[in-house]
Amino acid sequence: MTRARKALIDLSSTSYYHLVARCVRRAFLCGEDKYTGKNFNHRRIWLVERLKLLSSVFAIEIAAYAIMSNHYHLVVKVNRQQALNWPDNQVISRWYKLCRGSPIIDRYLHGDTLSEAEQLQVSELIEKWRTRLYDISWYMKNLNEYIAKTANKEDSCTGKYWEGRYKSQALLDETSLLSCMAYVDLNPIRSGVANTLEDSDFTSIQERINHFQNKANVKKSNQYEFKCQANQPRSLKPFGERVHEHTLPFSFLDYLELLDWAGRHVHQKKAGYISTNTPSIFESLKIEVVTWLDRVQNFGTHFGNFAGSQTILRAHAAKNDVNWYKGVG
Repeated sequence: MTRARKALIDLSSTSYYHLVARCVRRAFLCGEDKYTGKNFNHRRIWLVERLKLLSSVFAIEIAAYAIMSNHYHLVVKVNRQQALNWPDNQVISRWYKLCRGSPIIDRYLHGDTLSEAEQLQVSELIEKWRTRLYDISWYMKNLNEYIAKTANKEDSCTGKYWEGRYKSQALLDETSLLSCMAYVDLNPIRSGVANTLEDSDFTSIQERINHFQNKANVKKSNQYEFKCQANQPRSLKPFGERVHEHTLPFSFLDYLELLDWAGRHVHQKKAGYISTNTPSIFESLKIEVVTWLDRVQNFGTHFGNFAGSQTILRAHAAKNDVNWYKGVG
């Protein structure tokens, strides 16, 4: 049953979400169309550039992404508190980067004298824009509409470009966040279009690896800065540790080791083999190896709109007055 979007995105429960949008037409979103012989790889660049622009405007950070042939995956964090702390002028400046402004706001910025009613109107507009700037639906609207219009213009056609509204999954605990990020980053390997993380084009893990290699000789003037900033792309949410604020709750090297290990097991030609040299992150998060591998390979179908441990899923279902969520056996 279709649920209202406000029932699926609950920032009081989690700020992390997995988002998926799929192309409706047979013509590929990206890659090579075997039917027409046309290559649409350049559209991947559109998506990545638009994602980064939007995340520089919205209080929504990118944790992971993968741009596939006819769909894409995102793992994002909504930073509501950051948006609430923005000064009014910063809210206006950010909104104006994407949308048309308002005559009354233009007068406010120009320093014109406003009546009490006009001042109230300015305040209401700023708060409306502030709310939208941490709203996932507005973020996805600005992403999907732009790509659809640009692709339709290139194809000289009109009509729907996406098969429907985007799909969202709330990631309710650290294990679901970790497994979902791995599921997204390993998409090209799992589908057989890449053999290694470095070859996984237009994924966040390839971008992180390339950036890490390019910055490998940066002097360690500050250990925390070196780990969480100098060696990580500014456009992606950095890895850190639980004790560090505003970072993903894992170290980048642990995550890289985990993906490298998992990639050897989810590849189509290497399925079923489990090495005894498992990454240490399994022990720290108390994750069962076989269960985790199943999640990484089948995350999209294993859970519905909410992902987490059975205990958390049951508690969240009770909170929302429903009997069960998919993923609870």
